[in-house]
Amino acid sequence: MKTALVCGAGGFIGSHLVKRLKIEGYWVRGVDLKFPEFSPTPADDFVIGDLRDPAFCRSIIDRRFDEVYQLAADMGGAGYVFTGEHDADIMHNSALINLNILDACYKRNVKRIFYSSSACMYPAYNQMDPTNPKTAEHTAYPADPDSEYGWEKLFSERLYLAYHRNYGLEVRIARYHNIFGPEGTWIGGREKAPAALSRKIALAKLRQLPYIEIWGDGLQTRSFLYIDECIEGTIRLTRSDFTGPVNIGSEEMVTINQLVQLIADIAGVQIEVRHIAGPVGVRGRNSDNTLIQEKLGWKPSEPLRRGMEVTYHWIEDQVRAAIAAGKL
Repeated sequence: MKTALVCGAGGFIGSHLVKRLKIEGYWVRGVDLKFPEFSPTPADDFVIGDLRDPAFCRSIIDRRFDEVYQLAADMGGAGYVFTGEHDADIMHNSALINLNILDACYKRNVKRIFYSSSACMYPAYNQMDPTNPKTAEHTAYPADPDSEYGWEKLFSERLYLAYHRNYGLEVRIARYHNIFGPEGTWIGGREKAPAALSRKIALAKLRQLPYIEIWGDGLQTRSFLYIDECIEGTIRLTRSDFTGPVNIGSEEMVTINQLVQLIADIAGVQIEVRHIAGPVGVRGRNSDNTLIQEKLGWKPSEPLRRGMEVTYHWIEDQVRAAIAAGKL
C-alpha cells in the first residue's frame, strides 16, 4: 500500500485531497492545527500539531512516504492578506513551516514532495490591466508580488527548487489560482471571493435584504478553479516528471461584478450592489494554462457556473443553519 502525508489536511484543499487519496487506496496521514471543520477526515492517522515546531515535523515525518503534499500555510482572502495587518505572521509562519518540512523530508529520505505556491507571487506590474493580465510562468521575474503573502510564496518556491538541485528531492510546485468549492471557509475574514459573495447573497436572500456591499468597483478580474479540478491537477503534477512551477487554475476570467450576477442568478434573486472601499489586490489575474497543457497533456475545463452552483447551495445551507442558531 502506498503512503502519503498531507500537511494542512484540516484545511479546505487538504481535506479534499485526503478524501481523494483514500479513494485511490493510499494510507494517509494528515496533519494540521485543527481537524476539518465540515466533515470527518477519512485519514488513517490524523495528527494535531504545529508545523512551525521542527521537533513536531520530525515526529510526523517518521518514515519515507511515497508522496508528501505540503499545503499548510498562514493564508486567507483579500480581507486577510491585503490589509497589511498580518504580514509578519504570514511570512514568519509559512516560511517556518516550509523550512521545517523540507529539512525533515530530506533527513528521512522522502523523495517526492508537492508544494502549493500561489498566483499571488506574480508581479503586480503584469496585472494592472484587468482585460489582459500576464501570468505565464516565465513572467515571474523581475519579481514584484503585490503582497507579503506573494513574496513568501516566491521565496518558498526557490527554497524547494534549491533542495531539488542540491539534495535530489523530487519537488513539484504548483501556483494555485483562487480555489473554491464546498466545505471551504465562508465567514470570519479568511474566506475567498466566491465564498464571501455567496454568503452575502444568501444572507440577503434569506433575510430579504435589498443590497450587498462589495469592495472596490467590481471591475477587477479573476479566474476561479473548482476544488475537484485543483485536486486532479495536483495529483497529476505530483506523479509526473515535471518539476514546475506551473499554474493550476481556470482560464475563464470574469469581473467581480459578473461573479456577483452569476451567484445571484444561481440563488434566484435580483440584488443591488453597493461598492465600498476595501482591499482588492491586483486589477486583473487569470491562469495561463499553456505550460500545464504542454507538460501534462491536461488543463482544467470545468465551467465556473457548474462549480458555483454546488458551492452556493452548500453555503446557503450554512447560512440558513447559522441564522436558525442565532449566529448570524
